[in-house]
Amino acid sequence: MGAEIATSLPQPTLLSVRNLKTYFAQDEGTVKAVDGVSFDLYPGATLGIVGESGCGKSVTARSILRIVDRPGRIVEGEIKFRRPAGDGGAGGGQVVDLAKLAPNGLEMRAIRGAEIALIFQEPMSSFSPVHSVGSQIIEAILLHQQVSRRDARAMTIEMLRRVGVSSPEERVDQLSNQLSGGLRQRAMIAMALSCNPTLLIADEPTTALDVTTQTQILELMRQLQQEDGMAIMLITHDLGVVAEMATDVAVMYLGRVVEQAPVDAIFHAPRHPYTRALLRSIPRIRSRSNERLTPIAGSVPHPYDRPPGCPFHPRCADFIAGTCDRAAPSLRAVGDQHSVSCFLYE
Repeated sequence: MGAEIATSLPQPTLLSVRNLKTYFAQDEGTVKAVDGVSFDLYPGATLGIVGESGCGKSVTARSILRIVDRPGRIVEGEIKFRRPAGDGGAGGGQVVDLAKLAPNGLEMRAIRGAEIALIFQEPMSSFSPVHSVGSQIIEAILLHQQVSRRDARAMTIEMLRRVGVSSPEERVDQLSNQLSGGLRQRAMIAMALSCNPTLLIADEPTTALDVTTQTQILELMRQLQQEDGMAIMLITHDLGVVAEMATDVAVMYLGRVVEQAPVDAIFHAPRHPYTRALLRSIPRIRSRSNERLTPIAGSVPHPYDRPPGCPFHPRCADFIAGTCDRAAPSLRAVGDQHSVSCFLYE
């Protein structure tokens, strides 16, 4: 797979996704789960990817790791990833296009779980129920590192301790159903970080957790990021989490990035009507108790019934008849590090 390595990616960029399209061919039609997504992620930064359910956030993450379930497949686009210079592998320090690698090939398997790790959306069902949590983390370490099983167990216990699991010497031999939701989430983070990845993809890492545990998990991720210098791709629909964690934000709608900018610009100067609608729907502390929330009109269209033109135009308050319903706008710069896909800025 060495022929797929490229060197055109700018040095500061860790991950560059360009015009990524992941489709699911079904008997009823083709589901365009990811339909032309483009974004950049830099070392040590946190990119928050937000949007309503069904906008393609999780499929984007799975496309990067090449673990999209059948019949889904990448039909177009680039996923350029800069491999660590000190990983000791043939691709160290070079840029590889993940979209061109075989999903089960040696190079992709060396990257997946080691250089790019994933915290799955649902820790309650992501662990095997018949194997101890520790044995699953040990397996990940043995797969990517040349260490003995005894050393891998010691590394697992230390990693569980590092992520705040109490009595890790005992927890390492417990099944996932013997752990609380918060401990399961911490164990999932320990597995993801066991091989010191340069990129951590966190898919709804605080789902189904109480507020106190959610705060602890986010603080843990921030602390580990500062210690290891890894980049984080944070997938969530919780804009409060994005405001607390992210340095940059990509807003997705129906498989496309409609706006991307630094986090301050997204919250204080949003450009796309969908981004503004998301922010208006957030409850505010200073709002009156009898004040109604402002919902976004309509709902995300059915995958088999995508509207023509701009995918958001049936719900958009700034809809331009004869324009928005006929063509899809392209993502273009509207300021420093600020891009938006909307005819209002063309």
